[in-house]
Amino acid sequence: MTAITYFLILLALLISVLIAYYQYFYRQNNNSTLPKILLVLKFSSLFLLLILLINPKIESTKITNEKPVLTLLVDNSSSIDYFEKNQTVNDLIAQLESNKALANKFSIEKFSFGNDLQIFDSLSFDNTNTNISKAIQDVNELQKGKKSPIVVLTDGNQTKGLDYSFITSEQSIYPIVIGDTTKYEDVSIAQVNVNKYSYLNNKFPVEIILNYDGTLSNRLPVSIIKNGKRIYQKQVNFSKTKKSATISAELESLTEGLQYYTVSVGKLENEKNSKNNVKSFFIEVINEQTKIALISSIVHPDIGALKKAIESNKQRSLENFSIDKFKENVSDYQLVILYQPTIKFNAILNQLKKSESNYWLISGANTNWSFINQQNIGISKNAINQTENLIPFYNESFLTFLQEDINFNNLPPLTDKFGDVTISGEKQTLIFQNLNGVITKQPLLTFLESNSIKKGFLLGEGIWKWRANSYLNTNSFEEFDSFVGNIIQYLASTKKRNRLEVNVESIYPANSSIKIAAFYTDKNYRFDDRANLEIKVTNSESKEVTSIPFSLVKKSYQAEIENLASGDYFFEVIVENQNIRKTGRFKVSEFEIEQQFTNANKDKLNILALNTGGQLYYPDEIEQLSKELMSNENYYTIQKSNKIEVNLINWKWLLFVSIALLSIEWFVRKYNGKI
Repeated sequence: MTAITYFLILLALLISVLIAYYQYFYRQNNNSTLPKILLVLKFSSLFLLLILLINPKIESTKITNEKPVLTLLVDNSSSIDYFEKNQTVNDLIAQLESNKALANKFSIEKFSFGNDLQIFDSLSFDNTNTNISKAIQDVNELQKGKKSPIVVLTDGNQTKGLDYSFITSEQSIYPIVIGDTTKYEDVSIAQVNVNKYSYLNNKFPVEIILNYDGTLSNRLPVSIIKNGKRIYQKQVNFSKTKKSATISAELESLTEGLQYYTVSVGKLENEKNSKNNVKSFFIEVINEQTKIALISSIVHPDIGALKKAIESNKQRSLENFSIDKFKENVSDYQLVILYQPTIKFNAILNQLKKSESNYWLISGANTNWSFINQQNIGISKNAINQTENLIPFYNESFLTFLQEDINFNNLPPLTDKFGDVTISGEKQTLIFQNLNGVITKQPLLTFLESNSIKKGFLLGEGIWKWRANSYLNTNSFEEFDSFVGNIIQYLASTKKRNRLEVNVESIYPANSSIKIAAFYTDKNYRFDDRANLEIKVTNSESKEVTSIPFSLVKKSYQAEIENLASGDYFFEVIVENQNIRKTGRFKVSEFEIEQQFTNANKDKLNILALNTGGQLYYPDEIEQLSKELMSNENYYTIQKSNKIEVNLINWKWLLFVSIALLSIEWFVRKYNGKI
């Protein structure tokens, strides 16, 4: 207790004595025993009530024992089921959990993984992907600062993520190899490389990479099939020394639209897994290419980034011109990009106005805003000859086209001249300006549409940093390129806007979860969250129909379809009580990535164990694993002492005694006629 507490207790004692004395002895000449009894009762009740108000506390030391954490990380992917090792995994978990010695030494925490890390509930072995590296990294983050060995029950076959055998782990990892480790003779299609687009009546290349694991000499046919007909075949030789082969074929695109193909390689005589002998691909055959002109006043890395992003879709081509050398006609292009325009762009802007062409204007430090302000193009800026950095802020209410947030708020700032922007006409802003943490209503990327003319304005240079940053975050340019592609698709299109847009992939692997997004607007092209949408999926062969309602998720409608058998499907999205619908098709291939393996990958798991200070084990070595964990002195219980303040007295009892004393005092006074 503190000194002030002792002082208050002493003060309470003094006050209680004084009040009791004043009430029963001050100026009273009564030498009987009764006043003394009443004084004691009054003093005791008052003192206890005051102690209750003071509530004295004492400091107590609490000792706790913190066990090391043993993390069980269980592979819940469909490859375990494919190897028929479901029961083995469940038995191993039961053995580890029932080990009393382990339970006494460790706090056991269980997680399952496939596509993502999950708190262990039950095992279904139906995850369509395995990401071992992410699961280990997530567990390391959860157990940061703790001694927590990780026991991983897996076949070691990873289908997505970083190479797990060389990842950095704070915790030692003890893999238990699930599945057959015997190597069987096997031939597989490792990869099919093909462009997603081709032009009608043109030839397109297909590259097929084959792998062989065996020692015998074999000659196998490789075929490409379309609509049940073989359109290409070639014999390939494999041997002990020839373990791979690359086949290049040229196919002709004779029909417009989505075209599906299947590649197959012949089966070996004693091959255990033939599911990796087949792989499907598709190509979209188009009639023409979208031509885009980028006219610039300077040389800048933005131009290269835009060209790569735009041409990542082979339906589009971009030609880059210096303003001094541009002699073309803007009507020859579906879209013109004006990069940092100056007064030299006067003739180009006049052409665009006259032809009522769509364009995208990108400004920056070299832009002549005085010139732009005079053009009456719907945007002006009160700019001064000083630049500022503009941090992006994503607008979730953007409705012009469907654009997901690609972590815009954490992208690097763009640079433009300092000044306020004024826009005349109805605009839709995708990205606002964030100035020093203040979200403004000033646009960074905005769009205008009037009389079927579409204009885009990106008010800042440095978009090449966005593409680089997107790659660093996702190991792919796909998100950024898709973002630029959405802008180009909207601005280059002269079609009337559709009130219903549906985002569907052309091909899905078997047993995967098929996610479909729809975007629906009212007659004013504002997002309508009151609608009821439904998708009907029809198998083209069996004619079986699956109907799924859409759920509203933020600013789009989402539907998820599972367990579709492989085959071709037609879909129809319907808006209830509206004569609005969208149709299309997609394919569910027979390719199941989790069934492409013939054996467990013990070699990689062994490297992982050695690199993290652990050790590899097999299912029949569970006792050796337990002994290693028990004998390892790195895993020890930590004793912690915490100083806590606890109440010196129980307030309920104190209150009860105080009331009892006051009651006794009252009855004694009443009985003796003092009241």
